[in-house]
Amino acid sequence: MSSPTTITIDKLYRLIGTPGCPALIDVRTDEDFAADPRLVPGSMRREHDRVQNWAPALGKASATVICHRGKKLSEGVAAWLRHLGVAAESLEGGYEAWIAADYPAVPVAALRGSNTAGNTLWVTRARPKIDRIACPWLIRRFVDPGAIFLFVAPQEVAGVAERFGAIPFDVEDVFWSHRGELCTFDVMVSEFGLSTKPLLKLARIVRGADTARLDLEPEASGLLAVSLGLSRMYSNDLAQLDAGMTLYDAFYRWCRDATDETHNWPSAKSGAVP
Repeated sequence: MSSPTTITIDKLYRLIGTPGCPALIDVRTDEDFAADPRLVPGSMRREHDRVQNWAPALGKASATVICHRGKKLSEGVAAWLRHLGVAAESLEGGYEAWIAADYPAVPVAALRGSNTAGNTLWVTRARPKIDRIACPWLIRRFVDPGAIFLFVAPQEVAGVAERFGAIPFDVEDVFWSHRGELCTFDVMVSEFGLSTKPLLKLARIVRGADTARLDLEPEASGLLAVSLGLSRMYSNDLAQLDAGMTLYDAFYRWCRDATDETHNWPSAKSGAVP
């Protein structure tokens, strides 16, 4: 029977990738983390005995705390957070139970040269359309909720990346870019260990829209149309990204929960004949 201070791995899995996901805090010991240097998607590493230092910067009213087995470290940190006014729970069974259930985990090594404590810095070309909105959505929802994105002139991406320590993406000759027929979003889904059925479905839609292969998925044409419309609505790339977050939230929830649902008019409730 679940404790009132815990959340089950199944319930947390349903929250990850959605705007309502709590802040996810990994407080495993350095020894346990070194044995498996991956993270529950969207979680950040924090020291269990410095909760009063990092708690004010959480930025969310709720949190889930993750330790190795869901015992003293996560219970203690969650209790401290509740004392500080954050609605906090510990993950039942901890990271060990999460992995045993075969849920996805993000390898820290994939965040090449970045700050794994959050606020990773990324840079790409200005005036995004599809891949350069989809990738930030994926990163913020599943990798680093505090990620910062810089949109700059195409010829300046490499220089900004070097001078500011930013991770370049969706440009030529960098790690996070197109590979063969795959677009950058495909690459990120794979490299971040996020190859779940919903995200693979979404990746095909993004690839179809981004690479003019609208035959890949019926929804690719719709994504292309909405993406081009957003790019005409917003002259500010960050405002466009904010709007695009809602767009990809909706596509993800459709891929995860609603691909079998249809909508007909007139409705059956009105007495219409099917």
